Order: sequence, then structure tokens, then C-alpha cells
Amino acid sequence: MEWKRFLSIPVCSVFLLMGFVYYITVFIFIEDWVGLQSSAGTLNAMIFTFMASLCLFSFLVCVLTEPGYVPSPYVPDVEGAAVPQHQEPLNNSSQLRRCDKCVTYKPPRAHHCRVCRRCVLRMDHHCLWINNCVGYWNYKAFFILVLYATIASIYSSVMIISCASQKNWNFSGRIPMKIFFVFSGAMMFGLSITFGTLLGWHIYLMSCNLTTIENYEGIRAAWLARKSGHSYRHPFNLSVYKNITSVLGPNILKWLCPTAVSHLKDGMSYPTAHDS
Repeated sequence: MEWKRFLSIPVCSVFLLMGFVYYITVFIFIEDWVGLQSSAGTLNAMIFTFMASLCLFSFLVCVLTEPGYVPSPYVPDVEGAAVPQHQEPLNNSSQLRRCDKCVTYKPPRAHHCRVCRRCVLRMDHHCLWINNCVGYWNYKAFFILVLYATIASIYSSVMIISCASQKNWNFSGRIPMKIFFVFSGAMMFGLSITFGTLLGWHIYLMSCNLTTIENYEGIRAAWLARKSGHSYRHPFNLSVYKNITSVLGPNILKWLCPTAVSHLKDGMSYPTAHDS
């Protein structure tokens, strides 16, 4: 069933983009800059090939990994649902939420995806480019994918700049080559900015233990709290270190491995600031 996600135009477009960027970086710009037969060319080609492989592997993990769905027989622990009255409304009602579309209870941080037509555990968003939801079980792979894509895009941009800087452009003719350099440079610069911005956004979310949905919900909750003279604090925000390790894992050596998710539990409950 998961393999059917590859039958998507956006997913196929990502594969084509990866192949195109890899080809022009290695076989055009690195070859034209120092030559693939030289030690510098071989080293740069090996480094970029390694980065491209990591991007491809992380992308496959994102597409094939289920984000985590709420089981149909799920019933919240009503006895454990009680929280102090000074806690935020989001945390107070999260244990007793019911999905109108699935006609079932939703655990904390779960949301209904209109595309997948199911409630997703710790849903961040539905990503068109992986044809899958980004949720509890594949959020780490998604974050690592964005990280590797940012590094690879910047590296490719440096290769293009290095190749262009050693050329003598003070001559007429070869207009198509100039256009190709400008197009490639603009494309890689745009990808670097896009992925870099997305990476910075998710670093912020991860450090605060937020999802994209919870961030927008928190803006409204903070506004309502200010109107009533109270302060709002995201209930699942523990500390920066605990927030990061809840996603990447406690072992720093496994942080950059998208499949190292043995630290994840069932996704039905989460520690809160009140618990600690």
C-alpha cells in the first residue's frame, strides 16, 4: 500500500529534481571546474554523492513510513484526564476530544487529515511532495531530509560558483552556456533559501516541542489568554534539550539517522510541563 505513494506527480518530480541536480553538479560543474579525474574532483564528487544518497534515503523513509494513525478502538483514560484548572484549555480538553469525521476519540496532539481521511498522531502537516502526512513516526525522517537537502543545495551552489568564477566570461558567443549557468545558479540558490528557511522553521518548532498545527493553535490560545488577563504556555514544552531528544532520540550518535526511532513509544500520550 505504501508503494502506491510513489504514483504521484509531485513525488516523481522530486526524483527528477534530485537526478537533475546530481547530474549537473557532478558531471558538469565539478567536471568543468577541476575534472573528475583529479583528486579534488574525485573528493568533491564523492562528498556530493554521499549527500545525495542521504537525501534519497531520507526521502524514501518519509514516503514509506506511516505517520501513525489513531486506532479505531482507542478510548481515553478518563480518570487520568483530570488536570489542574490553571492549565491551558488545549491540554485540559485534549484527552476527551472526539473527531466528528472518524467518529472516535482523539489522543492528545492528534488531528484529522482531510487528504488521508484519518486521524494522525502528532500531526504536523500533510506534505504534497512525499504524498504522505508528516506525523509521529516520520517527523524525524522529514526533519533529517530537510537538513540533508539544505546542506546538499548549499554544496551544489558552491560548486556552481567555483566553476563560474574560474571562467573567462569576457568573450562573445556561447550564450546558451551563460544562460545555463545563470539558470542553474538561480535554481540552486532558490533551493538553498527554501530548504534553509524550512529547516530554520522546524528547528524552532522542535526546540519548542510544537507542530505546525499547534503553533497556529497556540497563537490563538495566547491571544485569548491575553484578553482574559492570563499567560499561555504550550503544555508540551519541557526544555530545549528534552524537546529535541523527544524527536531525535537520546543518543546523539543516532540523531542524523532517519530510521533510528526506537525511542518513540505509542504516540498516545506525552509528558507535559505540569508532569515535570
